[in-house]
Amino acid sequence: MSEHRETTGRCYACKRTFSFDPAEVTTFLIDPETHMPPGITVLGTLRPAKPEAVARSVDEPVCPDCVAKAKQYSEEIGSGRSWESWPPSSN
Repeated sequence: MSEHRETTGRCYACKRTFSFDPAEVTTFLIDPETHMPPGITVLGTLRPAKPEAVARSVDEPVCPDCVAKAKQYSEEIGSGRSWESWPPSSN
């Protein structure tokens, strides 16, 4: 028997409230001071993530609709980036 612990939260991307299983949801590691993933600037450029920024960061959920839109966008522009490896996640 598998336990599904469902909870409710806000999507980091669209801010919509949705229900999810914390063990299954896609998350982004977000620095609460900057409201951005560690290692990303407000201009969207990459920089080395500072250890203190990573240490204070928390996982924020992303709804399935936003995940699907991001994958579709990535396929359409052919970015070649693998978002499975970025941003870093504590999961």
